[in-house]
Amino acid sequence: MALSVVLIIVGLALLVWSADRFVEGAAAVANFAGMSPLLIGMVIVGFGTSAPEMAVSAISAWHGNPNIALGNGYGSNITNIALILGITAIISPIAVHSQVLRKELPILSAVTLFAAWQIYDNEFTQLDAWLLLAVFGMIMGWTIIQGLHKDSDSFEKEMESELQANAMTLGRALFWIAVGLVLLIVSSQMLVSGAITIAQSLGVSDLIIGLTIVAIGTSLPELASSVIAAKKGEHDIALGNIIGSNLFNTTAVVGIAGAIHPMTIPEDILIRDWPVMAALTASLFVLGYSYNGGGKINRIEGGLLLSAYLGYTGYLIFSVTTI
Repeated sequence: MALSVVLIIVGLALLVWSADRFVEGAAAVANFAGMSPLLIGMVIVGFGTSAPEMAVSAISAWHGNPNIALGNGYGSNITNIALILGITAIISPIAVHSQVLRKELPILSAVTLFAAWQIYDNEFTQLDAWLLLAVFGMIMGWTIIQGLHKDSDSFEKEMESELQANAMTLGRALFWIAVGLVLLIVSSQMLVSGAITIAQSLGVSDLIIGLTIVAIGTSLPELASSVIAAKKGEHDIALGNIIGSNLFNTTAVVGIAGAIHPMTIPEDILIRDWPVMAALTASLFVLGYSYNGGGKINRIEGGLLLSAYLGYTGYLIFSVTTI
């Protein structure tokens, strides 16, 4: 048991560190290849913050534990909105621009409803998985097209300055891609192995472990990037990180896991976890809406989101201890 806890702690730390190294190397290689700073930020860095979820879910499914993968995907969405956005808003209230309410949030809501339709029959087949991955591909294509038609903004300028600050040779960049990728796989193996052992020792389902320990751990990159962005006053980036990550989790993370190992969906997902995820997604419309178009998630609302997360997690723990 003690060894499993060590495996989880070390695995999580190594997972976050290796994801950072992989992203830095990939961004540098993309820069050498002539990709614009905006696209590097949107595609490479966007993938990077969700790399831990993707790696852990793929490894879980590969080892025949798809419930950890499913719990990780949905649990990370709940963690992103309730915990991370809640903490971020408490630190620095987040401005919500009308474009987010008109474009990004409706897409996330539609994807969330599509996910419910897929799991409604308690089965998630490989066909379902490939459909989700196709949706992810279309969303990424739309995002890139939207980005190419944008004028230079603060996000692109920040990405350009970061590339200059972290300049490296092509050889060094390729080295960090290789090291980051290997360590992502190794650290994911450690985390999944420790999580499975703890679940078996405590008699807890893989799903609960995925929704809690694994989801929180793999969401650490989003927490760091959102808090830093909010403190700098870059609210678009802070909120964009959360919405982008949730889109990635619902489509790519769950899709990859399902393509590797079809799943039987636990009843709890349908009556507990998906409704919580959907309600939190819908709450962003309410929290971000304002008659004058200048919506803001303030500290009180951030506290409500954080309270919702603590209540949800407390319920999961209570349900386990009363079994």
